[in-house]
Amino acid sequence: MERDERPPSGGGGGGGSAGFLEPPAALPPPPRNGFCQDELAELDPGTISVPDDRAEQRTCLICGDRATGLHYGIISCEGCKGFFKRSICNKRVYRCSRDKNCVMSRKQRNRCQYCRLLKCLQMGMNRKAIREDGMPGGRNKSIGPVQISEEEIERIMSGQEFEEEANHWSNHGDSDHSSPGNRASESNQPSPGSTLSSSRSVELNGFMAFREQYMGMSVPPHYQYIPHLFSYSGHSPLLPPQARSLDPQSYSLIHQLVSAEDLEPLGTPMLIEDGYAVTQAELFALLCRLADELLFRQIAWIKKLPFFCELSIKDYTCLLSSTWQELILLSSLTVYSKQIFGELADVTAKYSPSDEELHRFSDEGMEVIERLIYLYHKFHQLKVSNEEYACMKAINFLNQDIRGLTSASQLEQLNKRYWYICQDFTEYKYTHQPNRFPDLMMCLPEIRYIAGKMVNVPLEQLPLLFKVVLHSCKTSVGKE
Repeated sequence: MERDERPPSGGGGGGGSAGFLEPPAALPPPPRNGFCQDELAELDPGTISVPDDRAEQRTCLICGDRATGLHYGIISCEGCKGFFKRSICNKRVYRCSRDKNCVMSRKQRNRCQYCRLLKCLQMGMNRKAIREDGMPGGRNKSIGPVQISEEEIERIMSGQEFEEEANHWSNHGDSDHSSPGNRASESNQPSPGSTLSSSRSVELNGFMAFREQYMGMSVPPHYQYIPHLFSYSGHSPLLPPQARSLDPQSYSLIHQLVSAEDLEPLGTPMLIEDGYAVTQAELFALLCRLADELLFRQIAWIKKLPFFCELSIKDYTCLLSSTWQELILLSSLTVYSKQIFGELADVTAKYSPSDEELHRFSDEGMEVIERLIYLYHKFHQLKVSNEEYACMKAINFLNQDIRGLTSASQLEQLNKRYWYICQDFTEYKYTHQPNRFPDLMMCLPEIRYIAGKMVNVPLEQLPLLFKVVLHSCKTSVGKE
């Protein structure tokens, strides 16, 4: 019997999408904070059980039996959870003797394995949430369902998908859209001295109390006690600015980094009809599609890096698996911030959380809200250029402390190269801001910490988290 775990309940049911001018796809809104993955990484699984007092209210989306929790992205029973895991781990290829439309119920689910697996995939069970060794457990607790095309489902059912995965690494070619594991390296966390207390800063007894505490707040008062980010007096005195020129090699490498970026506006539709009330599930689905698009851009970015040929595919897999959340967060706060804090904020404004959602909001979510609001204002104040963003992104990505790397020393040299290039550029471009480079670099540990904390925020709380952060940031900036 596989071990059941007990995490937070709630969230993620179906919901209409009629209000979206370009509606999301048909299946139940796909909460998929872990996304689809097979191009550059492997995943650990995570199964989430519902508390006993709510379990009887849930039914398995596959067979209708009593559900025991969120397994591989969807609400399901132990039987379908185990069947799906065995089918994927053992690369099973089934056949249906009828018309591939067999009835799935608790009593009939074992009669046709083909139709049972087909329904698992159609309902969004995430095969990339299963560890390749088939063992239970794992650190990924926020993996969500995926929505895949009929063509991809057919490749899985016919066994073609398994053959493609076996040939992927030897060919080094592009595969279907994918994403790495939803986890953060332990080494990516800042020192304990740089973290805030995770104690709740306000009792959530209603939306108005929540709003009064966070809406319109420019910078949470807690942050005046974070010397590594807030206090400028912590920086060592620097020499007065002097006229200088930018090293030609630095200019060339920065130009190559910027050229590797996709700075075009995000293509995910974020327009809805006036007066339409967005549901939690619809907002969740939109957040997932945005994260998918941002992640796919990071994968394309890696292949265009000027040092791409200097590292192994294994190291790139390891790096992306540990930093993809940080890369998405950094890009959302900088080059894509106009859309995120504009169009997406307008969508979240049309979502009204229930009293239950407010009362169940977690301590981790509260801390993430505070840190994100502060970090947004920090970046808004700095007005990070594309060149600085490209350098910061490369420096964050080239983290030689991540476990499992085969070329840590080479990564360290690359990291130092872009560290000095970024410093060279900022000192040349912003001669009257001697603290600018330290300010930029001190944002990176905070990004890593926030990304690691967001993994622990229950999936169903993400819509409320984004609503509060985006509304607060947009309102406070509008008052300036």
